[in-house]
Amino acid sequence: MRIEWKFDTIDKIYSFDKILKKKVLDYDLLIVIPHLIKAKRYSSEDLPLSAVLKIKKGDYVVHSRYGIGKFKGTKKLTLKDKQDHYFEIEYAKGDKLYVCREDAHLIQKYTNFSLKRPKLSRLGSKEWRKTKEKVEKGIKAFALGVLKIQAQRKLMGGFKYAKDDDWQRRFEETFPYKETPDQIRATEDTKSDMQSRDCMDRIICGDVGYGKTEVAMRAAFKAVVSGKQVAFLVPTTILAYQHYTNLLIRLRDFPFYVEMLSRFRSGAEQKEILKKLKTGKVDIIVGTHRLLSEDITFKDLGLLIIDEEHKFGVTHKEKIKRLKAHIDVLNLTATPIPRTLYMGLIGIKNISLIRTPPKQRLAVKTEVVEFDINFLKDAIVNEMNRGGQVFFIHNRIENIENIEKRLKKVLPSTTRIGVVHGRLSSHLMEEVMLSFINKKIDCLLSTAIVESGIDIPKANTIIINDAHRFGLADLHQLRGRVGRSNVQAFAYLVIPGKKVISTEALNRLKMIEEFSHLGAGFEVAMSDLELRGAGNILGKQQHGFIWMVGFDLYCRLLKKEIEYLKQAFKMEIGS
Repeated sequence: MRIEWKFDTIDKIYSFDKILKKKVLDYDLLIVIPHLIKAKRYSSEDLPLSAVLKIKKGDYVVHSRYGIGKFKGTKKLTLKDKQDHYFEIEYAKGDKLYVCREDAHLIQKYTNFSLKRPKLSRLGSKEWRKTKEKVEKGIKAFALGVLKIQAQRKLMGGFKYAKDDDWQRRFEETFPYKETPDQIRATEDTKSDMQSRDCMDRIICGDVGYGKTEVAMRAAFKAVVSGKQVAFLVPTTILAYQHYTNLLIRLRDFPFYVEMLSRFRSGAEQKEILKKLKTGKVDIIVGTHRLLSEDITFKDLGLLIIDEEHKFGVTHKEKIKRLKAHIDVLNLTATPIPRTLYMGLIGIKNISLIRTPPKQRLAVKTEVVEFDINFLKDAIVNEMNRGGQVFFIHNRIENIENIEKRLKKVLPSTTRIGVVHGRLSSHLMEEVMLSFINKKIDCLLSTAIVESGIDIPKANTIIINDAHRFGLADLHQLRGRVGRSNVQAFAYLVIPGKKVISTEALNRLKMIEEFSHLGAGFEVAMSDLELRGAGNILGKQQHGFIWMVGFDLYCRLLKKEIEYLKQAFKMEIGS
């Protein structure tokens, strides 16, 4: 955050990207809450989840004791012959509440992840107290259910892995880059979990290209050294293939067997892999939802790694839940959903954040442009002239060939174009992707099948056609396919015209243009939910409770209940 002054008056408040040397977002007001030394005199619902409160005039806010109101700004008032600034909040029927600076921690911005406006509370009535009591009652049942699952995993216990040996050190030395401090910390957190008696349930949160996969690989190696099997579950076939090939390279000097289960394997090959998996001959299996099929049997599964769990459907998530009953689980995510965030905030799940970008990483320059075949031709040729490659995303299979013809018509005849989409045979898709990875293709024309994880360091321009059809998080993930090296990368968000797309879509695109700084994944995830609504985040009933009190206070109340129940469980076990 940066504050600019005009003599003794604050002129501007904004967040700033130090690497891009660029302003990110302006703020009308910033409340920095001091460390509450006497925290014990407050109930935990009054303790802020964040030390910084970013609100502006007109925002809905929640006062934990008086309810939902509208923030009207600050006002200078005289009280007991002393002048001071107070936060002005308007409630139902125009009633006003003035909050002193000492009570700033009791205010939170109201967020409910839906387009439905909140109902303003009435000052001087019992309405807010009744609302909170209703929410607390619903939260109690939810918290009990969550802690029950946690307790079952704790009672079962997990496999206690040995500390690092020479092989582990040798494997980690094969990593071709210098680890960031956050990467090192996330690896240490993960190993510490694996070396304890409890089942690991950790989330690694880090923006695209920040090195989450390396943390997962080190955990996988630790597991196989101890004779355990590892399942690496990913959302797309292409990502499965990339993880598989990377593991083959990294493990070539070690006696471990890696396999892949996806559409890239024939029926006969899959049958053979399943046999080897059952007998323990396969140490690490990388795969798509195929890994969740009923015919999969492991000899001794010890670790499940899940890449972007929110991309799997409800049925798959149920199967994942059954699979991870008594094994170590490591979740990887770039754009965390609120469920992930609040579970970390309230201590249900362990979260490691990788916020440090790799050294010399540059933010991707992002621009919204109207469709112009000559402009796109120039963008592709400019990238090729500096020895790079291009992703061209067109997410409609029915007319992807037309785009290919138009590109071939304007691009130099020497341009090598490859096409990838979900209706191609797995063999052909594998062939094209391999050619792109091996730099035999200059421009990959593809559907959003390449959205997650795929890493091509020489690809530093991405063109996303009909960008208005994508969500914020999807656009951020796609943009993450470029800018993986110290070369300046470009993302062009192509639209048919500003007048023919909705205002909502245009706002989304402006936001992705705004959120182009390094580490923007968190803002993108939260903003996407604000714009599109999260629907059923935690189940229908819990979503209703969030609407009633706002996401922040919901988290505080849930945290308080979890702490209370954990303490009660300890006392019960002790007695």
